[in-house]
Amino acid sequence: MLGSDYGGQVCASARALEVVGQRWTLLILRDLFLGFVRFDDLVDSLGVTRSVLARRLSHLEEHRLISRELYQEHPERYEYRITAKGAELLDVLARLLEWGETYYPHPDGPTRLLQHTGCGGAVRSLLTCTSCGDHLGPADVTALPGPARAGMSHPPTSEQGPGLRHLHGPRTGVETTDEP
Repeated sequence: MLGSDYGGQVCASARALEVVGQRWTLLILRDLFLGFVRFDDLVDSLGVTRSVLARRLSHLEEHRLISRELYQEHPERYEYRITAKGAELLDVLARLLEWGETYYPHPDGPTRLLQHTGCGGAVRSLLTCTSCGDHLGPADVTALPGPARAGMSHPPTSEQGPGLRHLHGPRTGVETTDEP
């Protein structure tokens, strides 16, 4: 995990990774979304040690991504529920699943199929413009400095565009097929 001293780094992604960046955290959230809500079920599903799971659940509860609900008094036992804040990570988990299925597929086929409960259609994670409603890819998005970065260094506009395409260019060693 990242340290808590960011120095000159003003980045919401870095702060978010402090909360969800530990390996077990996203897997615990995945299993909670899948319906594994009891401690022993999570231990069995994840193959994680009880102490690691207890620490991760406490961390998620501290950051209000999950809550505990008592379901048995003697001995005390809890079910873990995703809060509204935690539920907002569903699209992150869905996109991670899509990415994993694309680049690291299981030889027997997809490991999970996301389905719209209402109509049965397949679910895909998409970036969407809030102004025009267009579905976007990396070349359609430009990352600009926000108010929190006023006066801080960032790439000149001439080096940013078009969109995030520069992430796929020669500097990263990753080839892209959408170059002109």
